[in-house]
Amino acid sequence: MQHLGPSGHQDSFARDNLPPAADWPQIDLSGFDYPDWLNIGAELTDRMVDHGFGDRNALIGNGRARTYKELTDWTNRLAHALVEDYGVKPGNRVLIRSANNPAMVACWLAATKAGAVVVNTMPMLRAGELGKIIDKAEVTHALCDTRLMDELVAAAKDSAFLKTVVGFDGTANHDAELDRAALTKSVRFDAVRTGRDDVALLGFTSGTTGEPKATMHFHRDLLIIADGYAKEVLAVRPDDVFVGSPPLAFTFGLGGMAVFPLRFGASAVLLENASPPNMIEIIQNHRATICFTAPTAYRVMLRAMEEGADLSSLRAAVSAGETLPAPVWEEWRQKTGKPMLDGIGSTELLHIFITNRFDDSYPGCTGRPVGGYRAKIVDEAGRDLPQGEPGRLAVIGPTGCRYLNDARQGEYVQNGWNITGDTFWQDEDGRFHFAARSDDIILSGGYNIAGPDVEAALLAHDDVLECAVIGVADEDRGQIVQAHVVLAQGVAPDEATRQRLQAHCKAVIAPYKYPRSLLFTDALPKTQTGKIQRFRLKS
Repeated sequence: MQHLGPSGHQDSFARDNLPPAADWPQIDLSGFDYPDWLNIGAELTDRMVDHGFGDRNALIGNGRARTYKELTDWTNRLAHALVEDYGVKPGNRVLIRSANNPAMVACWLAATKAGAVVVNTMPMLRAGELGKIIDKAEVTHALCDTRLMDELVAAAKDSAFLKTVVGFDGTANHDAELDRAALTKSVRFDAVRTGRDDVALLGFTSGTTGEPKATMHFHRDLLIIADGYAKEVLAVRPDDVFVGSPPLAFTFGLGGMAVFPLRFGASAVLLENASPPNMIEIIQNHRATICFTAPTAYRVMLRAMEEGADLSSLRAAVSAGETLPAPVWEEWRQKTGKPMLDGIGSTELLHIFITNRFDDSYPGCTGRPVGGYRAKIVDEAGRDLPQGEPGRLAVIGPTGCRYLNDARQGEYVQNGWNITGDTFWQDEDGRFHFAARSDDIILSGGYNIAGPDVEAALLAHDDVLECAVIGVADEDRGQIVQAHVVLAQGVAPDEATRQRLQAHCKAVIAPYKYPRSLLFTDALPKTQTGKIQRFRLKS
């Protein structure tokens, strides 16, 4: 592990819970040089005004546009309120719960300016799921869109850590507690002097066990993904307009819809409901130039183009979250004359680390490593495999996996390399090609779904005796969740039961995780020791 620079945190929880030095991946910071003291919140707002971008639009959403100067003033007022009214101390963990809108970005930036370690969460998470995150990160404060308070308040009631829950107005009317507290504050705020190696963000990933893992990202990491991938691959310009579907709660979305545009003086249009029809309208109305979404949405856009939609303003179509089928790439190239940029990233490494380029893009191919990253294919023992042979993808670069106080660190980092959990192969020209997930994670519509989460939800229903969940191929979503259910005695295996169980899942876990396919069976295949053989269900 490299030497860590000075810390500006009063609450040392994050640094205290970094993995042991021996368990870190190799970190290669060649080409990325930042000062000892760095605050990403100030870099993306106050510094941009200093650089002359004050009058340019930064964020667009909920019926209005905000310039960099307006965003800077807004976030500084909010930061004052967090520190002076709610007692946020540098290093405290602050959870944010909201859909994609300018207010969520403002809260993230404000909490970061106040020196907090931010935990962005999806609006679809239920109280039980939020509770696991709160306990893992020992969250002390939470900022929540007032439209989404119920589940968070329920989680707070059972928490030994979360004592302060403050509502903000995601609709931009500023009629909520946090907004009212910020109204009278100064538009000048001296951002907390955080270290470049202070944790700024905890990105949660469920993995395959259903137990949440928190990935730890420094202030410098958030600049690295912009000064690396966004600069090198996307060549972001101030006149770019970003649009996309990934939730800001995902590091993929936070990078693509907030960090990248704000780092380079560009604009982001934030959509609470980023359905493909909504994105098509935004692209046309705002002449968007860079789009981040999943292959599913690009299929819808291709059909819309046949019906007269004008998407000619797009210069970059970035696809991630699930495998990009070659026919989608080929049809996009045919209709737009531009390549689709397929890439792979992970929450552990923060963002995309292997990608196609505008001048180096091929169907069914993920491309080459982003500058600063190295990748190779290894076997189960960590030995290098020859070109053409599928194996585990191993990566080293300027970002890397650091789990918050988690024994699974040793699974992801082996011999200094990040082992991503993906099976790839490398062709004779050095390009990487995706083969499959190495584990049983289900990738559906751009979401990572852990089967055990769904199984636990089903097993909580009295009608279910046993169950097993797998992912099955689906033309539109890549995969869907399929549940094989053994019903309790006397329960009818009919459509009413199926709908009842699906509705139950939507009520107790995030609705996108529910089993779209639910099959009834008399028994599940098992080993002699009683372990369910999911591979037999898949076959």
